[in-house]
Amino acid sequence: MTPVELSRTVLRAVRRAVDDGELDVAVPGRTSVTPPGPGGCGDYATNVALQLARPAGQPPLRVAEILRERLVRTDGIRDVVVTGPGFLNISLRGTETALVREILLSGHRYGHADRPTGRLVQLHAPHEVRAVVVMDAVARILRSQGALVRTSCAGRPEPEWADILGVDVDAYGTPDAPAPLDVNVRPVPAAPADPTPLGRDAARWALLHPALHDRPRITADHLVQRESNPLFRVRYAHARTRALTRNAADLGFHAEPGDPDLHLQVLPGTDAAVPETVVQGTHDTTALRHTLADHPRILQAAAAHHAPDRLARHLVTVADAVLPFLAVVLPRGAEKPSAAHRARLALAEAAGAVLAGGLSLLGIDAPEHL
Repeated sequence: MTPVELSRTVLRAVRRAVDDGELDVAVPGRTSVTPPGPGGCGDYATNVALQLARPAGQPPLRVAEILRERLVRTDGIRDVVVTGPGFLNISLRGTETALVREILLSGHRYGHADRPTGRLVQLHAPHEVRAVVVMDAVARILRSQGALVRTSCAGRPEPEWADILGVDVDAYGTPDAPAPLDVNVRPVPAAPADPTPLGRDAARWALLHPALHDRPRITADHLVQRESNPLFRVRYAHARTRALTRNAADLGFHAEPGDPDLHLQVLPGTDAAVPETVVQGTHDTTALRHTLADHPRILQAAAAHHAPDRLARHLVTVADAVLPFLAVVLPRGAEKPSAAHRARLALAEAAGAVLAGGLSLLGIDAPEHL
């Protein structure tokens, strides 16, 4: 269902509510549906209930509930959730299958440009370790979006910057140009702390995860393998998705994109999720699917603003969304693998591909085992 078709569907719901006498309004000629804003969910959202509330003489939430009851019975609509003062958040059937299939087909290149754009970007950084690492990550992200990138540094980087941190700079000093190049990569420096003792992965994360205007914390906290460490959560989530693929192969089944039709609940005091058939009061995988669908936009924004921290924070969001879901991907006990299990595995593998691809653009390893 396209946004235009969904808009017509929403108007038909309004018309049915008017015909049934639940709303006394003139049916608008058009209404817009857009991606959900902050606090929203689902595939699309509409504020039609807020628009109709005053002429209907009813509270927006009541109008939204009247329309929700009609929309959830419409073919092609999976769920409708009312949020805020009366926004209708609509989840469509089949969108999760198309999204997962697209990610699995693209692999680590999900969200990358299909072809070079021909745009040439010159990045120039001062002789400072964080600036050089940020420039290296920005160059990787820009190239993923089809740009041609040339990097330069005001001075020759220290040998350990390349050997330990894995940075690659095309030119040093003042490039030959009609006019001096402006320094256009200038994050708050890491000095006086030296990040190289942390090793490549932890050091790059320590320099890239904070916003560019924040001073990075160069501490051993980035090395600890516990939940409080965002880098650990991201790498652990990826390793878990790879382990699920291996375990599923041992059980004789593989990933197959589909509708997992799964509602989960996280039990208080645990990180385990259980099927709705066991415990009532649930949430579904909408948040996870939204974070995966948002990945191309995050890459575009990180490239446009020269801000790899946006990608790093997005990977933490993906990891936090997928970790509770992983506990119910495989069959339990005597349960036999089903189409739902194959679909759940496909969704988990898609999340793993996004995590691995994002870490690669940051110059950080995504381990198979952790």
